[in-house]
Amino acid sequence: MKLGLKLSLRQTLAPQLIQSLKMLQMPILKLEQTLRLEMSQNPLLEEVEALEEITDLTSPERAEAPPEEKQKERDMDKIDWEAYLGEGNEYNYRGTREREEDKGDFYPATQASLSDHLLEQLGFSKATEEEILIGDYIIGNIDENGYLTCSLEEIISNLKCDPDKAKKILELIQTFDPPGVGARDLKESLLIQLRQKGLEDTLAYKIVFEHLQELDKKGPTQLAKTYGTSLERVQEAMDTIRSLSPNPALGKFSTAALPVIPDLIVEKVGDEFVVYHNDRTIPRLRINPTYRDLIRKGNNSPAE
Repeated sequence: MKLGLKLSLRQTLAPQLIQSLKMLQMPILKLEQTLRLEMSQNPLLEEVEALEEITDLTSPERAEAPPEEKQKERDMDKIDWEAYLGEGNEYNYRGTREREEDKGDFYPATQASLSDHLLEQLGFSKATEEEILIGDYIIGNIDENGYLTCSLEEIISNLKCDPDKAKKILELIQTFDPPGVGARDLKESLLIQLRQKGLEDTLAYKIVFEHLQELDKKGPTQLAKTYGTSLERVQEAMDTIRSLSPNPALGKFSTAALPVIPDLIVEKVGDEFVVYHNDRTIPRLRINPTYRDLIRKGNNSPAE
């Protein structure tokens, strides 16, 4: 072991450089999300709708400051605040709002949600006004997979309605499209789907009703012995069960696909093609003037 000095060249990445490299790789949507997240966490950043002129530090008003204030400013000028706050006080993008004024906004095609789809069918039924209110509440408690997320007893208790009416409306909703919607568990959903296919008196219905929880343990041979039937009939019943949907509404009522938002736009202006950033949705940032002034005042600022 020995102690000595060694001169070497080494490349290190400063935090600012790492952040810049990450942001350069971001697409427009990711960059917008990152900036808005940073604004929510960093009190020094704020968004401005229109670029406002920031008073220059060398304005005539500052030139007329008392001598002691000038001395304090000279002392504060020894600190490189611009390096601390970043280059400039505004994160300025070359705006494209002016270019977009004469262009209509493009919106994705609307797509009915599961609730809208069920409410529409409820409106076509011959239900009374009270029953529609009950149905509206039940539909509001059906998740995106098509399952009812609360029990019938909870619905009756919350609405203080007639139990028979609540049961009747739930059974009505369970006949709606998509088949199996409004069920409280997998077994009920599969039974509803089989009933809508007219397979209520089949072996598949009996297997689901009596042995659904044991299908992973009981094979076709055991089921054939249980029901005293052939292995072929059990295989056909199992194929019918496999054709049913465990999540009746999943993937059928997802949100409409959003249009692709390009990072760069190319437009022909005269005989030339102009390339510019599609930064219409990017927030314009600046350092909050109040915080900036507090930092520039240094030790005279209150601790808060």
